[in-house]
Amino acid sequence: MQFDLDAVETATMVFVGTLAVALLLLVFVLMAGFISLLLLGVGKLAWFLAYSLLVAVVHGINHGWDRLVHHASTVEIPGEFQGQSAPSTGSYPRVI
Repeated sequence: MQFDLDAVETATMVFVGTLAVALLLLVFVLMAGFISLLLLGVGKLAWFLAYSLLVAVVHGINHGWDRLVHHASTVEIPGEFQGQSAPSTGSYPRVI
């Protein structure tokens, strides 16, 4: 027995066609939502990595500066700096 599509009523064909279009739209909306969530997650991950890297760099600079200042505070200077006479720069003396 063969299925004759001409024997199906028009209303049934419209109903089945409407369900097929609705299924296609549903798949499209679900895929678009999934892709947008995926892109949002990737963007958030990239932002988190950039933020973490920047914070690590700032902490490294601060740590290095603290070590440098601590080391400089422990260094003994053998003598006082001697002031040097400098020529005048116009009407204002040079600031030493």
